[in-house]
Amino acid sequence: MTPSSREPPSDDSALEPPSKSARKRTAHAAQDLGEALIGLRPAELDALDLPEPLLDAIREARRIRSRAAGARQRQYIGKLMREIDPEPIRRALATRSEQDVQETQSFKRAEAWRQRLLEEGEAALEELSRLRPDLDRIHLASLVSAARRAMPSDSGRSQGPAGRELFRALRALLG
Repeated sequence: MTPSSREPPSDDSALEPPSKSARKRTAHAAQDLGEALIGLRPAELDALDLPEPLLDAIREARRIRSRAAGARQRQYIGKLMREIDPEPIRRALATRSEQDVQETQSFKRAEAWRQRLLEEGEAALEELSRLRPDLDRIHLASLVSAARRAMPSDSGRSQGPAGRELFRALRALLG
């Protein structure tokens, strides 16, 4: 053994550049984050306060229909993403994701109550009024009645404007 092989590793590893694999992982993560930005609505994208070249590249990526050109544009967006701090963007996307989950739960809750009100009628309305004492029972009962009349006889689903109006009222009530 040579004397240099017995020496413990020095702390020079902190001064060494990242490995090629680490650089590739970072580049792929930046590109993935850029692809998530492409899927945002324009208002959500504007709220992120991104640099203008990145915004332009994202807008351009939305217009491209060619698969190969789209791939090149996404790589370009990834390159631009490596020049900025990705953490605020990740936090904003995580917040958006949480809001989407809450919105989905709210939608499902309103739909479930609409279905119960149409199937069970007065019993479900009584339970809902116990859970939400602030509800306008008379108005909701009239919406349920109208939605029931509009239901096709062979289906358990509400059809038409009366069912949608009942859903909107439940959505506003249950938030």
